[in-house]
Amino acid sequence: MRILVLYQYFGTPKGSWSTRIYELCRRWVQEGHEVEIITAPYEKSDIQAKGFISQQMIEGILLTVIDSGDNNRLSVPRRAWRAMVFALLSVYYALFRKYEVLLASSGPITIGLPLLMAKLIRRKKTVFEVRDLWPSGGVELGLIKDKSLIRLAYGFEKRCYHRADLVVTASPGQQRHILARYPYLKTLVIPNASDNVLFGQKSKEKLPKAFQGYQLLTHIGSLGKIHNIQFWMEVAEAVFAEGTEGVKFVFIGEGADRRELESWAEGKGLAHVHFLGLMPKVELPKWVQQSYATLFATTDNPVQDTSSPNKIFDSFAAGVPIIQTSKGWIKDLVDQNACGINLDMNDVQAAAIQIKAYLAEPELRNRHGENARQLALEEFDRDILAKRYLNALQRVKSKANG
Repeated sequence: MRILVLYQYFGTPKGSWSTRIYELCRRWVQEGHEVEIITAPYEKSDIQAKGFISQQMIEGILLTVIDSGDNNRLSVPRRAWRAMVFALLSVYYALFRKYEVLLASSGPITIGLPLLMAKLIRRKKTVFEVRDLWPSGGVELGLIKDKSLIRLAYGFEKRCYHRADLVVTASPGQQRHILARYPYLKTLVIPNASDNVLFGQKSKEKLPKAFQGYQLLTHIGSLGKIHNIQFWMEVAEAVFAEGTEGVKFVFIGEGADRRELESWAEGKGLAHVHFLGLMPKVELPKWVQQSYATLFATTDNPVQDTSSPNKIFDSFAAGVPIIQTSKGWIKDLVDQNACGINLDMNDVQAAAIQIKAYLAEPELRNRHGENARQLALEEFDRDILAKRYLNALQRVKSKANG
């Protein structure tokens, strides 16, 4: 089967970004299928442009790179413009490449444009993957305010769903959100996966001496508004105010708010809060494995509660529990499987008391870690999810032939 993938943010473990599409596609290639990915450079990815349009092979995957890359530090209008340029150029590949199934991975939702062209002009079979709910997320976060633009965006989203032979979501919450509006759509949940090979094998590398012997609470990911790092700053202040010693809050990642967050921590004298910047994914296992728990927070709104954060599943693979604030399916996962603790992000003091109590219960923490590891192996293993996804693509293709 020939699969054309349109995904603006492709990256491998050599970079500091999600490897979802890389991990899926390399497994599909190993199964004997042909995969071409249309992508662009991204500040957190390891993919580089070698001219305006260039090609390279990565583990049997043909990669076509369009030099219309994204950067979180750009203004929203500039990021939107680059996304539109990428989508417009991707239309060419949707119209003229040889393939049997087109997979368009969103966000940004502009990637739905070449999907629509593939369906309307070439009558191709199409799959629309929803990694983030747009435009709902942008509306809730106040990034899209103009009423006419909101109506246009929702109308475009509806067309993308209707023209896709299958809609794949990254979480049950996203699936419910979509089916509540369009109950007749064919949908499938393929969540982000646990990297049991990279994070499940014990790293022999030691942490820097400054971090050895401490209970580490580690956040990996973007340092922007969506991940609500300010909440962890205030929790850290409350934890240390109670005289808790031997703990460090570690933030691995980059984002628009990093300097502001560092200044805030310095102003509060939080010497045990550390910002380490971006790291290639291959360097993360030693940090996750040697953490007491990993941290995940988001903004307090319904769309963000449907997210499927990579960092959580890699924490599971490492057998490390999570401490998190979302109210959606991840909260349910924690409650039902005892793989960490849930916090109320609207009560910093209560969150700090919970964390302090958790730090004092290593046996409970170890049980939670064992449960997290079982989830990684039984529910979120990459091989299992890649095969499930491939089977769905084959069913889509068979429908085209039947």
